[in-house]
Amino acid sequence: MRLALVSDIHGNLPALEAVVADIARRGVDQVLCLGDNLSGPLLPRETAQCLMASGWHVMAGNHERQILEWQPGSGGASDGYALSQLGSDELDWVRTLRPMEQWAPDVFLCHGTPRSDCEHFLETPRAGVLGLATANEIIERLTGQTSALVACGHSHLPRSLRNAAGQLLVNPGSVGLQAYVDDAPERYVVERGTPDANYAIVERLGDAWLCSQHAVPYDHRAMAALAQRNGRPDWAQALLTGYVG
Repeated sequence: MRLALVSDIHGNLPALEAVVADIARRGVDQVLCLGDNLSGPLLPRETAQCLMASGWHVMAGNHERQILEWQPGSGGASDGYALSQLGSDELDWVRTLRPMEQWAPDVFLCHGTPRSDCEHFLETPRAGVLGLATANEIIERLTGQTSALVACGHSHLPRSLRNAAGQLLVNPGSVGLQAYVDDAPERYVVERGTPDANYAIVERLGDAWLCSQHAVPYDHRAMAALAQRNGRPDWAQALLTGYVG
């Protein structure tokens, strides 16, 4: 079995289209999309329509939940913009998506961790940077999940590791946003230093799952310009450079 993992598109349709083309070139049996698909100042409705027609297995991230829960004065700007652009068909589709599931007997999918859609799995914020989690932190976040392959998103950092139990834990990174600042549970910065879109391919050979990470160029300057026009210079900077400042 050969699977493509994509996550954290954040409404960046040109980045998604570049990843779709690269996946088609390499060939896979199925594409699994791990959430945070639409939120951001880019093209949320068009991205939703693309995913709805894709035939992919699409999941929710914390931002899908936050879009549906958004209220003026209390919700984030990226979620509010996405909500303002989505029609009833797209919102009905978003409501059907789940943040975690046992996709196959040996494959578990989640946006964050098996216990939360907004918890980092393989990383922990420390001293303002999102760094590698300790082995004990990862064991705690697994909450007893024993699948041979566990796939997650959320951090935007491409990473794969095989733990002491032999499980392969994979984050494909972000398709659509390579730098950001967050304030929960403390302030930290994520910077990839590149505008390229990221995804991963995992393949089962015998009893073992293998992972390859892929970075794909796209017209990031056009998306940076769109973010700027939509009043988000922070996103424009991140999309243009892969840095927050």
